[in-house]
Amino acid sequence: METINHKAIIITGGPGMGKTSIIETLSEMGYSCVKESGRHIIQEQLQKGGTSLPWADKKGFAYEMLKMGKRDYKDALCSNSLVFFDRAIPDVIGYLKLCNLPIHKNVWESARCNRYHKTVFITPPWKEIYLNDAERKQSFEEAIATYEMMFQVYTDLNYAVVEIPRTTVEKRIDFIFRILKANDFQF
Repeated sequence: METINHKAIIITGGPGMGKTSIIETLSEMGYSCVKESGRHIIQEQLQKGGTSLPWADKKGFAYEMLKMGKRDYKDALCSNSLVFFDRAIPDVIGYLKLCNLPIHKNVWESARCNRYHKTVFITPPWKEIYLNDAERKQSFEEAIATYEMMFQVYTDLNYAVVEIPRTTVEKRIDFIFRILKANDFQF
């Protein structure tokens, strides 16, 4: 059965394109935010010596992200206010496609049944701000491929994908709210 949470706003895109900076700033502004599950899973797996890591067990990593994504979505249903997501359930499909791994029907079903706000915001490739770190090991070219895949996956799932301009975090957030307001979003 399909559930739609119109107050669940997704910010997606390639790694290192400013999603987390936007989410952190929105959180500082008092908005409810869901951090990227991938980073959390990597940190947790490294801490406990687990293998569900993108460089060790891509499929295991994807299914950990799916479990966390479903839990985060369910938690957001209880909120009466906006909830901003740094990636969401459909990103798991994009990840599996990028890894050339099979996508089980329950992954597609989870993405189709747990619907977010119809407008999804995507951060475009931006070489000037791209950085690697201990958890982000992708090259800039892989980041571009991720951006393209996420754009395609969300479009295939009938979301309106809107690219966030390359500008300051504050102007990016203003842009998000302008688009939501233009779509008659009720705050």
